[in-house]
Amino acid sequence: MLTFIGLGLWDEKDITVKGLEAVKNADYVYLESYTGVLGVPVSKLKRFYMKDIILASRTIVEQEAEEILDKAENKNVVFLVVGDPFAATTHTDLLLRAIEKNIECKIVHNASIFSAISGTGLQLYKFGRTTSLVIPEKNWNPETAYDAIKENKENGLHTLVLLDIKIDFDRTYKTSRKFTEDKSFRFMKINDAVKLLLEIESRRGENVFEAGTMCLGCARLGSNKQIIKYAEAQELEHLDFGEPLHCLIVPGELHFMEEKVLELFK
Repeated sequence: MLTFIGLGLWDEKDITVKGLEAVKNADYVYLESYTGVLGVPVSKLKRFYMKDIILASRTIVEQEAEEILDKAENKNVVFLVVGDPFAATTHTDLLLRAIEKNIECKIVHNASIFSAISGTGLQLYKFGRTTSLVIPEKNWNPETAYDAIKENKENGLHTLVLLDIKIDFDRTYKTSRKFTEDKSFRFMKINDAVKLLLEIESRRGENVFEAGTMCLGCARLGSNKQIIKYAEAQELEHLDFGEPLHCLIVPGELHFMEEKVLELFK
């Protein structure tokens, strides 16, 4: 059996009771280690679950999945994912390959960024296409996020902008430190995201994301240290949101109830 388990957004205690029971009954426990991170080191998960954890890199999951599937044919295997198991579409392929092998599969859902953003007061059904903003590299600075914001605004919809992370997971997961204490971990901050979008606006001049555009900066959603700020882009650019993970929301047309809640975050 192969059980996909969502871990939630922040620490070892965010796992559901059903998920924890599955982990305790597992013969092998894999932790997907490339689409997201928790706010605690993996050593805490090991102690809390009382299980060894095998790190599953992108290479293992996408190119060497037989390592997981062969075990699941005769043993109980769990596959842990930060947030919800299928918020990242890459895991759907693993599910389909397991089904093709007639491996029994179960799914234990959990909170993800897509549900946590409801805490901003914005109505979930009014969000349009979600987009990602990557850390720029030489000859790689896509404008996909700007295009998504433009498309959503034209339809009166809100835009969730996910911010990039880059991490040496094999190195970091083997330490007892938090990601924020490891130099191999880089994450895009809200400040960086706003700056990048304003730079794209200056090049394209399409009045999509301007200095006065009202935005929501969100940090560490789902934790007891979460921060939500609603302000003009030029103000968010200079605020310190602290530790990861960060995301940015660009609202579309607002219902009067949404406006009332957003006032709380100004």
